[in-house]
Amino acid sequence: MRVFKEEQRFTQAWLIVLMVMSVLVPIGLIIKEYTSENSTMRTVEFVSILATIIGLTLPIFFFKLRTRIDEKGIHYRFFPFHRKFKTILWDEIATAHVRKYDAITEYGGWGFKGGFRRKKGRAINVSGDIGIQLELKNSKKILIGTQKETDAKKVIETYNYKLQETHEQAY
Repeated sequence: MRVFKEEQRFTQAWLIVLMVMSVLVPIGLIIKEYTSENSTMRTVEFVSILATIIGLTLPIFFFKLRTRIDEKGIHYRFFPFHRKFKTILWDEIATAHVRKYDAITEYGGWGFKGGFRRKKGRAINVSGDIGIQLELKNSKKILIGTQKETDAKKVIETYNYKLQETHEQAY
């Protein structure tokens, strides 16, 4: 029995720089206003605004995509959107393969995407351009991003017989 496990977070350097810059500018302006000589801003307002800016920015670093592939199927959890793993059983899957994709043009970026273009289906990804493409028997498509292309390919090849078994049982 082969098992694939992966955990990903938003830790890209460009994202961290972008987030820091987008927070520093408004914080700098608020500090300038608060410390100016004729400011009418109260300390409570100052602290509330700072807490709001930080509170709206910080959560992205708690987002986490966990993927598991085993003999039952493919499981994924994108915290905080999913409290528990979502499981796609092998007998629900028509095809599964690892492929290269363009997150922006195909899905509108990274994260939990409902289908920028409906025919592409749903994407759950954190970074990169490699994903596990699932085409379900109910015609839905799901792409789960991965940073472990080789490992994901090996495990999917290992369980490909499960897909073949369910196809044979259907006919």
